[in-house]
Amino acid sequence: MNKHKLASEVLARLSTRYPSLKTALDWQDPWQLLVATVLSAQCTDIRVNRITPGLFEKWPGPQELAQAHPRQVEQVVRPAGFFRNKSRNLVAAAQIIVSRFSGQVPRTMEELTSLPGVARKTANIILSNAFGINQGIAVDTHVKRIAFRLDLTDSADPKAIEKDLMPLFPLSQWGNVNHMLVFFGREVCTARRPRCPACELADLCPCKGIKI
Repeated sequence: MNKHKLASEVLARLSTRYPSLKTALDWQDPWQLLVATVLSAQCTDIRVNRITPGLFEKWPGPQELAQAHPRQVEQVVRPAGFFRNKSRNLVAAAQIIVSRFSGQVPRTMEELTSLPGVARKTANIILSNAFGINQGIAVDTHVKRIAFRLDLTDSADPKAIEKDLMPLFPLSQWGNVNHMLVFFGREVCTARRPRCPACELADLCPCKGIKI
């Protein structure tokens, strides 16, 4: 089976498993999604969802956070890990959004990735989920792992993996592909002990890199 047919079958089966998809992060507007996604780096979504209500209560939007000192923010986001760097980036991103983008989260890849702490993966998540714009496929550790195991890519570089995956899936599904692979990676195709006997992709998967 060639890669296009494989990708089509993977999409069909995972669409059946996940008929309704949304990010596991809690958010109400593009700014909240940006903040939550930045905080989620090297941190679980569950923990981020415990942090953000207090953060947004204290600093509801970019206008408020732009006036905060990073050390104030550190005390709130400390449980997310890498809290000093994340605090600096969030305050700086808020300041740029206020000064350059009239307080609105920008809607292009170029503008989003100009913000501190926002790389292509984060920008893809914001564009797809907050604005319904698919410019790419967000590649996190789950997407990276599953794409490799399915032999949809030979690369370990997220940018190269994204380029490999984009031609294999319909543009309209790029955001959903990320969600499906993330959830599937958490539930079935886990890093240390993949549940291959319970996997609905088992007959398709070459189990690349897995010692059986």
